[in-house]
Amino acid sequence: MTLADLENSVPKAGFFEDRKWIWSPEPFQLSKNQKKILNRLGHPLHRFQSVSDELYRLSSEGRRPRWIASLLDSGKPDWMIKHQCSSEQRDVIPRVIRPDLLLTEDGFTASELDGVPGGIGTLAWLSQTYAKAGFEIFGGARGMLDGFASLFEDGADILVSEESRDYRPEMDWLAAELGEGFTVHQAEKWEVGMRESYRFFELFDWESIPAIRALAEGGKITPPLKPHFEEKLWLALFWAPSLRRIWEKELRGSHLQILRKLIPYGWSVDPSEIPPHAAIPRLEACSWDEVGEFSQKDRRLVLKVSGFSELAWGSRGVMIGHDEPLDRWRIAVSDAQAQFEMQPRVMQEFKETKLVEHPYFDPESGDIRTMVGRVRLCPYYFINQNGQSSLGGCLATIVPADKKKIHGMRDGILVPCM
Repeated sequence: MTLADLENSVPKAGFFEDRKWIWSPEPFQLSKNQKKILNRLGHPLHRFQSVSDELYRLSSEGRRPRWIASLLDSGKPDWMIKHQCSSEQRDVIPRVIRPDLLLTEDGFTASELDGVPGGIGTLAWLSQTYAKAGFEIFGGARGMLDGFASLFEDGADILVSEESRDYRPEMDWLAAELGEGFTVHQAEKWEVGMRESYRFFELFDWESIPAIRALAEGGKITPPLKPHFEEKLWLALFWAPSLRRIWEKELRGSHLQILRKLIPYGWSVDPSEIPPHAAIPRLEACSWDEVGEFSQKDRRLVLKVSGFSELAWGSRGVMIGHDEPLDRWRIAVSDAQAQFEMQPRVMQEFKETKLVEHPYFDPESGDIRTMVGRVRLCPYYFINQNGQSSLGGCLATIVPADKKKIHGMRDGILVPCM
């Protein structure tokens, strides 16, 4: 694969508005074990989301601890809470599952489950392009296209908001490849019709979408208008000691084992007073104020905005504790407690990513060089009309070794996996 091959095959509109990445002559190579894990991961994640949805519903009805739904409802409008608790929304879960997996020496660790994942069109094009060059692409040349098409019987309207406009070009390309059954619309100008819709906007942005309540009342839409699915809090609730028996009862043993290896230990930064004889599990601290005073050695922790916020995606609301001076860390932990009622934060154990080497084309000279970097893998699982999951492909984002937060950036490499 040459740089000219890649540059000449990019559609004129590109894939992201005002965003670029570094080209590579080859995909990212998965090991046999990594491929095996990724192929098995779709169903456990699907079950995790199904159990999470049922747990939320039972909590809202008072048949599970009320604090679960109260926590997940923080900052949400009343109509949206009522909608996601309605009988019509029972068992309705997202039909695209994309975990963000960091590659460590011990395997994968999931930094989040993206509620409204970007990159679908970009990975579909990358998979096609590298497959034409002779590479054996994980998921196949058409895996992403066929996976997305399997979500809808008769096509769909793809709704992209102004806030998400950077991703409009890739969705335009995707719709064009899938044919006349798929069309892209600006979400702010869209009117509800009879066709199914694919939502490409975050629910925190709901006030800018005039038709959103009509969508809730009668529109067939995925991801559903259920904001609890966009909360990283679920990754912390998975480890909550008081919920351990529920997870063990509702998840198959093999699924539970997979998820425990995948999900880093985490906590909701709840400022409620802790009894004097107790401590925050694993942190062995008696209050979050004490966590705010941790030494650099002890604060190998990641603090995140949970969801329902413009800061909850793209690493904008993420702080890595040991990379910050104590004063900033102390203030961040204090703010997390103060804003708990409206904007909950999640804290997770920091997992060190392993270093890999991957070739890339130098943006200035075009010469092939080697980047020593860190990797985020994003497999895409599609849940079809019969509730079966399939893996459409896996996008690798490789960033320079000095970057701790891995996301799409100008000096990062984007490639499919092989």
